Amino acid sequence: MITNENLIGKVQSVDTGNAIVQVCDESLLNSVQINQIVHIRSTKTGEKIIGLISKIMRRSVSENSDTDDETVVTIENIIRVNLVGTLLEKEGEKRNVFKRTLNTVPSVNADCFLLQDEGLSEFMGMISTNSDNPLTIGKYTISDNSTANLDGNKFFQRHAVIVGGTGSGKSWTVANVLEKAAQLKSVNCVVFDLHGEYKPLEHLNNTSLLKIAGPADTPKTESSIFIPYWLLSYEEIESLLLDRSDTNAPNQSRSLFELILSEKKQTVENADRKDLLENLTVESPIPYQIDNVLKKLESLDTEMVQGARADKQGPLYGKLTRFIQRLKSKQADKRLNFIFNKDEILLNYDWINDFAKKLMDFGKNNGLKIIDFSEVPSDILPLITGLIGRFIFTVQQWMQNHYRQPIALFCDEAHLYLPANTNSSIEEKGLHNFERIAKEGRKYGISLVVISQRPSDVSKTILSQCGNFIAMRLTNPDDQNVIRRLFPDNLGDFSEMLPILDVGEALIVGDASLLPTRVVIDKPKIKPNSATVNFWDEWAKEKNEKGIENAVEALRRQYK
Repeated sequence: MITNENLIGKVQSVDTGNAIVQVCDESLLNSVQINQIVHIRSTKTGEKIIGLISKIMRRSVSENSDTDDETVVTIENIIRVNLVGTLLEKEGEKRNVFKRTLNTVPSVNADCFLLQDEGLSEFMGMISTNSDNPLTIGKYTISDNSTANLDGNKFFQRHAVIVGGTGSGKSWTVANVLEKAAQLKSVNCVVFDLHGEYKPLEHLNNTSLLKIAGPADTPKTESSIFIPYWLLSYEEIESLLLDRSDTNAPNQSRSLFELILSEKKQTVENADRKDLLENLTVESPIPYQIDNVLKKLESLDTEMVQGARADKQGPLYGKLTRFIQRLKSKQADKRLNFIFNKDEILLNYDWINDFAKKLMDFGKNNGLKIIDFSEVPSDILPLITGLIGRFIFTVQQWMQNHYRQPIALFCDEAHLYLPANTNSSIEEKGLHNFERIAKEGRKYGISLVVISQRPSDVSKTILSQCGNFIAMRLTNPDDQNVIRRLFPDNLGDFSEMLPILDVGEALIVGDASLLPTRVVIDKPKIKPNSATVNFWDEWAKEKNEKGIENAVEALRRQYK
């Protein structure tokens, strides 16, 4: 137990999460700083209540004199302490155990001690070794010799948020966590890399680099991911192809539904899997020929039927024209090669098995999957990220418990596809998939790690389901307020440090952190491709003559 005690004052008042301590000696006020650690004597033997100083105040107190009517003004020096846990002298066979729970609150007049020097080092050493499954993240700023550990289990079990403005060190933090995870022999993570930022991490152990296929890629390219149209749910393909403002949208929707279901039934029959017909739905992940659907749509759009005197226009005559045009334009768009590619491999009945293994398998060189989404058009990005999230969730859901391997989804630049406010059906469908993961994923061993520089633009539903927060420098008031509301109430002004954090510093709060505190994040061994450019240094270099020409040529080819 900590023995180096420095009495600072006595508890004046207390509630469930905070205590007001009156400083006994004014000179002691000079040694007190915000976020310093204190311990308060508990009413239980063998326990000490741990707190963080959140506010330092000097106030005047007016009292009437007993001998005359004069008012006597006295000065009180007080500090506010956020109560964060209990230090147990002994728990079972373990000694000096810190718990994030309060077995009791301090009594009035209880002694409060400041942790300094050897006492602080001793306590921080306890914190660093108190986790059975440590995820080493950095060092505590209040103690240079300490190691900041997170509980690796709780970090992923409770979902996590990593936020920070541009240049705050957010990408380094993500790379640090991925680097530590990649060292585990059965790691299973999928990184949604929007700009190819984490490409250098392919050199880590158990890591593979994948990318959503571009216009020039083929299904034979091992590292390319194709997402054929038949893998989309009916609502997803509707959002991609259907214009709801069209007066004929209901007719188009019904026709598409019936034709897709008919084509899937035909595929099942051709594969000699008639046992599937009983439970087959339009949502079943069964390949079908979109060209066959198109031909039947065209037939319905031009159909003439027998009338009383002569042939007349069919019930859908001319009502599917605009829908057919939209479908053809999507097929012709080379940017959507990964959806509408006509290679026979993608229509193979068992193709989905390989797709699932590419995303979810783990083991040698395959545990950490970094998926590059940089060639996905921005207007359908939420649809594609949501589809991958939904697919992983669904496979985990249907997997037998003893086969299920926990998997974490790292959602970089989350504000781009997990928006606080949706503006289209595509955004709604994609967001819905991730919100379901946030609410139900824990039951099936799926964790979300939400990464963003603009937390105010991220879905509030998803953020509210997260129990761990690594918050780096944020200067925007809206972003600060979002994080402030997510922090526990008893942490008071802890979030006020958000705009003054240095590069690489973070506030860590949540179930995985034994102590809510300020941490200097370790730099990863392999740094991501940060978007930060040193303008002045670059302007000082010799001109590269071929840069623009090469870029224009890559633009023509649609690949780098």
